[in-house]
Amino acid sequence: MINLFIKGGPIMYPLLVCSIIALTVIIERTIFWIGEDYRRDQALVNEVLSLAEKGNWERVRARIGNSKDFTVRILVAGILHREFSIAKAMETAASDELDRMRQYLPILDTIITVSPLLGIFGTVIGIILSFEILGSAGIEEPQAVTAGIAQALITTASGLGIAILSLFPFNYFNSRVEKAATTIEKYATSLEIVYEKLNQLNDT
Repeated sequence: MINLFIKGGPIMYPLLVCSIIALTVIIERTIFWIGEDYRRDQALVNEVLSLAEKGNWERVRARIGNSKDFTVRILVAGILHREFSIAKAMETAASDELDRMRQYLPILDTIITVSPLLGIFGTVIGIILSFEILGSAGIEEPQAVTAGIAQALITTASGLGIAILSLFPFNYFNSRVEKAATTIEKYATSLEIVYEKLNQLNDT
């Protein structure tokens, strides 16, 4: 492995940096989502909606405590600002939560794009070196020419490998964000409907 790295030439160093950054982001986001799953409290979400339907706001405040469930936090933001704009309050809170979930994903996206380009760059350098050697040494030294081609192939393979291995977790993390956004929209809409129904009952 070390020999392949050395044979790959100087472009292998930025590729190594890309792989380390990608691995760091993947590990961090994996730990993040494990934590989010652990903090989910579906029973509390349902209870908050049930209490809101009855207009029991004090009971809601007593029940939520310091809940770490992102859905509960968004519903609480709407409930706390219900006298002003429940929808806008939840929209702002949801935006903050989704930004937190998307954190570092642009970095991973950049790595997926840059790594193959660096590999191609290494390929071009390797081919240029091969032609330079071929021009000076001629066909009498084919080993020198094939060394440059090998360098080109190593960097290309490395860049593609980093991009491919990063793409799967990137798509997974994006799917988790989309799923969370759907969940937020579902319960936020439910709270809005419950609050409007409660207001209509109070007006009659």
